[in-house]
Amino acid sequence: MKFLKSGLAVAMAAFMGIAASQAVAADAKFADNLRVVIGSKSTGGDTYQNSAIVAQALGEKLGINVKVDAVGSSAAFKALARISNGSTIMIFHDQSYLGYLYGVKGYFDIFDDFIVGPTIAINPGNAYLVPKSSPYKTIEDIIQACAKDTKIRVAIQPGGVSEIGYSALKNAIKLRYPGKEGNLVAVNTGSQSDKNQLLFDGQADLIQGSVQANEQYTQLPAEDQKAMRFVWLTAREETIKQTKPEGMGSTTQAHLLDFVSPKVSVTLDGKQDFTFDKEFFFLYNKKMDPALIEVLDKALGEIYAEGKIQEVQKNSFFIPNFKPSAEASAYLKDKMEKYEGIIKSIH
Repeated sequence: MKFLKSGLAVAMAAFMGIAASQAVAADAKFADNLRVVIGSKSTGGDTYQNSAIVAQALGEKLGINVKVDAVGSSAAFKALARISNGSTIMIFHDQSYLGYLYGVKGYFDIFDDFIVGPTIAINPGNAYLVPKSSPYKTIEDIIQACAKDTKIRVAIQPGGVSEIGYSALKNAIKLRYPGKEGNLVAVNTGSQSDKNQLLFDGQADLIQGSVQANEQYTQLPAEDQKAMRFVWLTAREETIKQTKPEGMGSTTQAHLLDFVSPKVSVTLDGKQDFTFDKEFFFLYNKKMDPALIEVLDKALGEIYAEGKIQEVQKNSFFIPNFKPSAEASAYLKDKMEKYEGIIKSIH
């Protein structure tokens, strides 16, 4: 009898605990002001633009003020590590783990040091370009030039999104023509304008750029020193197919599809092509209340189910891409491990 009473007490306590937990989750809410720090200092770039779209929708859905603060990656990570009460969260993209894989100071293993939250969008515009006057018409021409011991200079900003395509191209050359990958040479520089200038001045044969930043130069006549040509977009074919038919600027979706796999092949492992979508997602403090994370997942799920935000994102050349926290974390960890293999293969 004592055993039965004890068992009943334990069961009741467990039930009460679950009920209390559910009540806390139901009552969890954010303060009136939510700060979203981003890993960029620019208020004109894609990180700010994308974050602002999502922040506005979140603010309306939760009935709070959501402010995007462009503080840069180092300050954003520090703020996130310092504040655990949910009043500060972060939005960034693949740079957050690529910087760590490349050993950039101020980056961390986000899966150990933070909580990886939901994905919200893709920027499909990661691109590689050559001058219109270049003898290299395709990415295959560049691979073959390296195979024949021609040095190909690639302007990149080292340590992240700008470098991962370069690493993949170098890996592909190594797989197809072992020992020739050293003919693909990085020219490390800074901003997009710096990379562009190297191309204008003939100091680079190939640059990393973007559809948004460089499409205007692809419309210039061939005799113009600034005229460029796309040779590769790293995005998946299915990602580009989700853009608007009119594409970007004067470059239609149909034309953009000419620069992605399978039409442009940069092998990943000899069997499948390398692709890379620049994806944006939330990051949280490791000790943030799980109930608040549930609130954000639920709110974002409702926002994307309503369908309005997708049109806003597509108008800004973003691809809507909501995955709730658990799914997003597993997906991004797998993505990180795949790219880690590429980076290790050439270092």
